Amino acid sequence: MFDIDQGHRLAFSLVLGVAVPGIVAAGLLGGRPAAAAEPAGMATKNLADSAPTRFDIHVDNLSHRDAAVVPPWKTIRLDPAFCGGWLVVGDLTGDGVAELVSARNGVPGPDIHYTSSVVVHRLDGSVLWKWGDPDARNAIHHDVACQIHDLDGDGRHEVVLAADRRVVILNGATGSELRQFEIPANASDCITFCDLSGVGRPSDMLVKTRYTQIWAYDANGKLLWTVKKPGGYRTAHQPFPIDLDGDGHDEIIAGFAALNHDGSLRWRLPDQVCQSGGHADAIRLFEDGDRAEDKRFLLTHCGGNRMDMLNGEGNVLWSVTGLHFESVFFGELDKNLPGRELVVDICHQPWGNQPLLILDESGGGLLGRYTTMRSRQHRLVDWFGDGEDLIFGGQTRALLDAHGKIRASFLTPMPDGTSAQDDTEPLRYMIHLADVTGDGRPDLVVSTVPGTAVWIYRNEKGAKCLAPERLTLPFNATLY
Repeated sequence: MFDIDQGHRLAFSLVLGVAVPGIVAAGLLGGRPAAAAEPAGMATKNLADSAPTRFDIHVDNLSHRDAAVVPPWKTIRLDPAFCGGWLVVGDLTGDGVAELVSARNGVPGPDIHYTSSVVVHRLDGSVLWKWGDPDARNAIHHDVACQIHDLDGDGRHEVVLAADRRVVILNGATGSELRQFEIPANASDCITFCDLSGVGRPSDMLVKTRYTQIWAYDANGKLLWTVKKPGGYRTAHQPFPIDLDGDGHDEIIAGFAALNHDGSLRWRLPDQVCQSGGHADAIRLFEDGDRAEDKRFLLTHCGGNRMDMLNGEGNVLWSVTGLHFESVFFGELDKNLPGRELVVDICHQPWGNQPLLILDESGGGLLGRYTTMRSRQHRLVDWFGDGEDLIFGGQTRALLDAHGKIRASFLTPMPDGTSAQDDTEPLRYMIHLADVTGDGRPDLVVSTVPGTAVWIYRNEKGAKCLAPERLTLPFNATLY
């Protein structure tokens, strides 16, 4: 097992007399590796004072006159004793139709949490199974380490979760425990599946603390490696696995640095790019390519007021600054514009005054700004089948276009026995994309924090696009 503190030291030990290849060749023993280059004259634009070229409007002032009104296809009341703010959606029984997995999390300290209980609902609202101790928090401001994944490669989904100091693997159809293995205390911030072993499917997993350390395990709980402060920086909220060099093994973009499949450091961003501190929020594959230098990634800096376009070698191609960029998505919002458009939320603002920005592909062209009650939790979807993506805002519960117009509003009638408002703050609405019906189209799934109800809207006209970069469930679900 290798324990790698890549900001300050490299300590390694051998387990069973087997060394992980490539660790010495990573260039870590002689000190901190060189950072990736920031090209001279790199395009950087401060958007703090930029005015949109198309529109700047609060969603409360939008006209609903021509907007479609969409009732839910399904309204499901979640089990009040077990449900939580975390929701993942996927087919657990093998019938081609999805189930809903809701989880609560125990919070023993600041920035420490673990999955404490799970309840699974069928689409008719009945409970398929329950697991764990529900005496925990029904709220989230972070990912919860509870995922749906075919870990064994047998064609059936398991529910895999990080409980307190252990990973537990449950039969998806029954909830019975298949196996579990120990992990360190506080290593339960999230679970990310990846193919470090090069077997052709994501059979390995990463667990981590909130900001400081990552552990890699195989499906049976064998520790492969661990890394502290990748490249000397905090970890991303969810590490991003991708085969950068085509060798059949996933590399890991761990935050402001990338790791090889053995945990050694591949590259890190230049110090001047990360000098504002913080950590990586969203990481998206914007464009794939055969070589690392041909791949393009979007990365947002929480606390650094920055969003970068990188290539797969860690070189920064352009940046925008001046705002607290959180989750970013991209798509074809306007077929008359070249390239694709970006949508990013600026959520660290007061309730009722949170911007959602539409940018051109260069990042520097601010096309439009919606001001919303809460701009976190948005997704892009082709709903009408016309080849253009629309923005679904979770709190807004509406589809917005690239021209400052609302195209559809979505009804969220509360099930009997539930309330639309928590005792302390407004109910937060979350948006998820998932192929609920098995027809290949991303359906819209709206849930709440605290966990209360779920509404499902069947996508009957849109393109059959289950792209992972849109965070289509169930694989590696994240709020970021």
